[in-house]
Amino acid sequence: MERFSSNKEIISAKQFANFGLDVGTYLLASGAHCGRLDTNIKRMAVRWGFNVELNPTFRGLLISVQNMRDESDTITLFRESPGHNVHLAILTEVSQLSWKVYDKCLAFDETVRAFEDIKNKKHYNCWIIAFAVGLACAGLCLLSKGDYYNAAVAWIGAFMGSVLRYKISKYKYNNMIAIGIAAFVTTLVTGLGAIYGIGTNTETAMATAVLYLIPGVPLINCVIDLIEGYLSSSINRALFAAFVLLCIAAGMTLCITLLGIDNFQIS
Repeated sequence: MERFSSNKEIISAKQFANFGLDVGTYLLASGAHCGRLDTNIKRMAVRWGFNVELNPTFRGLLISVQNMRDESDTITLFRESPGHNVHLAILTEVSQLSWKVYDKCLAFDETVRAFEDIKNKKHYNCWIIAFAVGLACAGLCLLSKGDYYNAAVAWIGAFMGSVLRYKISKYKYNNMIAIGIAAFVTTLVTGLGAIYGIGTNTETAMATAVLYLIPGVPLINCVIDLIEGYLSSSINRALFAAFVLLCIAAGMTLCITLLGIDNFQIS
């Protein structure tokens, strides 16, 4: 109460609700778990004297805002989140902004502009991401007792699949289609490596090259939300992750069948 009692800036519950939805849905799309969402928005709400209740889901956010100075100034709004595109640096920057709002009492307009600057920051180039993804899968291949030839095949497969996934997603197709096709193409590359006998452990390259598609962030957030009591969000994330795994398996199975590979052995 003391933090906002001397605050001369007056904004309405609707203004803060819209801002809170903007922040919350963007955090959800960037890979935040519900606890982080709740902490960051409520930390900023204290600055302007609002009581906030959040009900996040996988697809969007329901927010109720009550003005603690005027209880009649109350509003409840819902907004769907944009397409999920994990960017953990965004989570850090929004958290830092919320602390600036809380500690330095930033003006509302200044806070909105700062958040817009965070939203408008460019993501990493897709080619750089694909290159790094390929290196990560190649490293996993080496750790799984593959040789350098297997690692090279895994790198090529992961690189091509990652680029293709990005290109398909860019055209606003369903993300599951992009994942299934990426798994198919990656397995096609590593499967051809197995057919032509490139490396000593070709099955290692096939198994590790698709690991970049594993939905690590939803799986981790699923457990965090479950521990923190956000049961509906946790279930939604678990189902999403399970369907991603199903799409990966479908893409790999189709490719392996077409190539005539049985149990990672050439038939």
